[in-house]
Amino acid sequence: MPRPASTNLGYTPPDGGWGWAVVFGSFISIGFSYAFPKSLTIYFKEIQEYFSISYSEIAWVSSIMLATMYAGGPVSSVLVNRYGSRPVVIVGGLMVGVAMVTASFGTTIVHLYLCVGVIGGFGLAFNLQPSLTIIGKYFLVKRPIANGLAMAGSPVFLSTLAPLNQFLFDHFGWRGSFLILGGVLFNCCMAGSLMRPIKMRKTTDENDTGKLDVTSQRAGEDESKQSGCATKVNQFIDVSLFKHRGFLIYLVGNVLMFFGFFAPVVFLAPYAKHQGIDEYSAAFLLSIFALVDMFARPGTGLVANTRWIRPKIQYFFSLSVIFNGLCHIMCPLLPGYSGLVVYAVFFGLAFGMVCALLFEVLMDLVGAQRFSSAVGLATIIECGPVLLGPPISGLLVDIFLDYKYMYFACGVMMVLGGIFLYIMNYYNYRWLEKEGKQRKVEELEIGSAKELAANEENKDNEEEIRRNTQEEG
Repeated sequence: MPRPASTNLGYTPPDGGWGWAVVFGSFISIGFSYAFPKSLTIYFKEIQEYFSISYSEIAWVSSIMLATMYAGGPVSSVLVNRYGSRPVVIVGGLMVGVAMVTASFGTTIVHLYLCVGVIGGFGLAFNLQPSLTIIGKYFLVKRPIANGLAMAGSPVFLSTLAPLNQFLFDHFGWRGSFLILGGVLFNCCMAGSLMRPIKMRKTTDENDTGKLDVTSQRAGEDESKQSGCATKVNQFIDVSLFKHRGFLIYLVGNVLMFFGFFAPVVFLAPYAKHQGIDEYSAAFLLSIFALVDMFARPGTGLVANTRWIRPKIQYFFSLSVIFNGLCHIMCPLLPGYSGLVVYAVFFGLAFGMVCALLFEVLMDLVGAQRFSSAVGLATIIECGPVLLGPPISGLLVDIFLDYKYMYFACGVMMVLGGIFLYIMNYYNYRWLEKEGKQRKVEELEIGSAKELAANEENKDNEEEIRRNTQEEG
């Protein structure tokens, strides 16, 4: 796919230098954002007994935190567009740290919903979205590699936080652990301090200038058609993306995908225990999954950056989603613990591929300049399936008293989402090629018309000069 949106930045991204420090800061922020809500499940049993509540009530803590993290995307986008990534990430680190410290003094489950779920979720939203946005400011050629390395923070932190939380739980209980984790999460402020604003070196290519002029003229025509209210909204977040064909394809495919994306991870250990496997072996499946995921993300970034994959990266993402769904469909068909180990390996590979490409393909579609708004609008819509996916999957387990139907359903949803993305991106590529050819024809026609007008003007000038010469003679 042509990448005009990605290259019209008005400056040349350094593709290295301090950008690697920014990737390290994003690695920390993204790691905490994705891994922390999952790692809190270690404390759920004790909290459930302490407050005398049901499992569904305690499960809402992580669900609210994840849903708030996604729903806070537009707010984070507005703040990033206004103030930049660094201050937003620092504020987010302060919020999530204070939320965990406050939650350690909670007296009811509602306190945990508000502190951990809502305040902590918004803090993670202020960490996730700016970290993804600033990578696009520092990288262009090496952007898939940078995104893959930054997204690897999730499995690395998940594999680190799981034993850390178990150690803290054994020695300090859930209240003391929450207090200590609040201090640990303040390291997000350090990660934010690495995200200094980029110094823009403007490019002065005549061809780029012409493209920018055409783009600005079209943008001006679009803005003239908008109402005053819409114009004011676009000053904070670019809602015109809902008219962007590629963005809408990405959005519909991802909504289908996210209904079956997180539930297989949540229910992997319970499914193993349901088959009579001991707790430690069941927990080891998650370690295998996280280890493979850890290496799959940067590896996918390297593959996606090759000259064979990069121009058609949307196909690569679509096939990764289909591969993920097929893994879930095959899971109940694999016998015994050895079958679950094979599933954990392939699931970790597929999950890592999807996560490494998830935001890279969005930036490929809309460009780095509109990415902040795009990820904010996408996350608030995706928070619906993120919030409802695991409870619906749990309902299937309650109805059929078996996990295999849940895995079948999640696999089918992801396969449908991947097929939709593949087919629609195929047509999108063709439409873009046709539009590009039409644009070239229009430019040639405009150029030839200008050339004819200039020639006629020159002829008129020559005739006028001849007349003046004859009159003088």
